[in-house]
Amino acid sequence: MSNNSLSGMIPQCLTAIRDISVLNLARNNLTGTINVEVSTDSSLEILEISQNQLGGQVPKSLAICTKLKVLNMGSNNITDSFPCLLKSISTLHVLVLRSNNFYGGIECLNTSGTWPGLQIIDLAHNNFHGEIQGMLWRTWQKMMVTEDGSRLTINSHGLRNPLDRADEISLGFEYGISITVTNKGSEMNLVKILSIFTLIDFSCNNFSGPVPKEMGAFKSLYVLNLSSNAFAGEIPSSFGNMSALECLDLSQNKLSGHIPQELGKLTFLSFLNLSNNQLVGRIPTSTQFSTFPEASFTGNKGLWGPPFSPPPTVNGRPPNSGHHPEVNWDLISVEIGFTFGFGVATGSLVLCKRWSKWYYRAMYNLLLKIFRQLEERIFIHRRHVRINQK
Repeated sequence: MSNNSLSGMIPQCLTAIRDISVLNLARNNLTGTINVEVSTDSSLEILEISQNQLGGQVPKSLAICTKLKVLNMGSNNITDSFPCLLKSISTLHVLVLRSNNFYGGIECLNTSGTWPGLQIIDLAHNNFHGEIQGMLWRTWQKMMVTEDGSRLTINSHGLRNPLDRADEISLGFEYGISITVTNKGSEMNLVKILSIFTLIDFSCNNFSGPVPKEMGAFKSLYVLNLSSNAFAGEIPSSFGNMSALECLDLSQNKLSGHIPQELGKLTFLSFLNLSNNQLVGRIPTSTQFSTFPEASFTGNKGLWGPPFSPPPTVNGRPPNSGHHPEVNWDLISVEIGFTFGFGVATGSLVLCKRWSKWYYRAMYNLLLKIFRQLEERIFIHRRHVRINQK
């Protein structure tokens, strides 16, 4: 029943059907609260109600949908805190809450449930705030598993990959389930939800504090978007461990310090946006970084080096501020060598009379060889002096 002009409220009878496994009401004109009444033995696996005008809160009855795999509530008018009740659904693969009025933190301290199969979580364009603790990520095991090396091609038409249909989330493709995500700075509609594809999108909220270093454990994560928040501190060097990452957007935050050299090891990274932060120092010169345009780094007054041309300067020199200043060891080694050699030579002449006499005699003989007429001129000068004295 998606893509129609249905209006009014969601009838409770639809979700009350025990054997219903897919309910797709997306892209209609539905209003009111979300009336979902399910039984304890519900077979509901996919609930797609995005792009309507639904309001109210997330219904508590969803907590007993123990077979739920896909929950898409995006682009509605829902006003609620983060639905920690969903943590009890261990089968959840996809959670989309984007473009609503959700608020508060996303910590579920009093909930022991886990999401071992979670592969897509989209909280973009809400009012979530606060710091994100490392404990949040430790149960998202799907994003930590290293795949067998098969790659996806992510483009504006969705995902293309020579994978078997077994890799698609059960029922999702057959029943026309698709989700809208932001990837590489643009929104795209995924008409297939492949089990290999993973995404975290927390953009356009009010999250603050440091970026959790624990996210570096997500070795199978494809897309990470934390843009337009208030994250501060340095970019974790552990991000260099996310070997499958193709899209990283940390723009519009308050990040400082240097860009970790470890990011240059992300060989699949095809989109990077670090613009409008407070980053400083030289941009890494790895082969991967040479493919990114200037727009990836603009708005960071302390960054220099390619692709900026010419690099920004401070007092005629490239800026070199930050927590880890760069040192020219070649210049320092030359200065140390000169100082040491000069000190040894001078000390020997001052402290050893034999060496000093030998040195002066050797220098005198050298000068005589270079300037052969020096001795004659000295003799003539002495003779004139004696005559004048008489």
